[in-house]
Amino acid sequence: MEHKITTPLNKNTVQACHAGDTVLISGEIYTARDAAHKRLVELARQGKPLPFDIKDSIIYYVGPTPAKPGMAIGSAGPTTSYRMDVYSPTLIELGETGMIGKGKRDNNVIEAMKAHKAVYFAAIGGAGALLSQCVKKAEIVAYEDLGAEAIRKLNVENLPAIVVIDCYGNNLYESGRSDYLNMRKSDDVEE
Repeated sequence: MEHKITTPLNKNTVQACHAGDTVLISGEIYTARDAAHKRLVELARQGKPLPFDIKDSIIYYVGPTPAKPGMAIGSAGPTTSYRMDVYSPTLIELGETGMIGKGKRDNNVIEAMKAHKAVYFAAIGGAGALLSQCVKKAEIVAYEDLGAEAIRKLNVENLPAIVVIDCYGNNLYESGRSDYLNMRKSDDVEE
C-alpha cells in the first residue's frame, strides 16, 4: 500500500503504516547523524530543551553535500542507521515518531518503536541526487560546527521511502528474506 504522509507524523498515521508499504513524505523533516544525535541525547539527559520540537518529528539520517546553484541541498542519500541505535530509543521516548535511513536496527530501537509508536523508513542508498530533488528548502537549525552533519530543517515534497520496521515490530528485512527463501524452496520442489 502507498501512503502520502504530511508532517507532523502523528501516532494515527504511524499505526496505519505497515512493513512493506511505500510512502511519499511531504512537510518538515530534520536531518541528524550520530554526532548530532549524541548532542541531542546529552541535552535530554541534562533536562535541557532540544534545538527543535521532536514531538511527532521525522529525522533523516543524512549528511548532504553542498547545494549546487538553484538547488536547496546537494546529494542527500541516507546513511547507515545502526550508528544512531544507541541514541534512538531516547529520542523516540521524547516523541520522535519517524526515522529515515538504511540498514538494520537493533532490538532496543525496535522495542522503543513498539512501546512509543514510531516507524522506521528506508530510503534508497545511492539515489542521493534523486532524493535531493524532493527537498524544496533547507536551513541549518543547530550544530553548524558539524558541517554536513549539522541539524537541518528540510521542507520536502513527496520524498519516497519504504516502511521497513513498523510500530508493531514487523521487519521487512526479516520477512522479505524469509519470503524469498520460502519462494526458492517451493521453486526447487517444483523442478
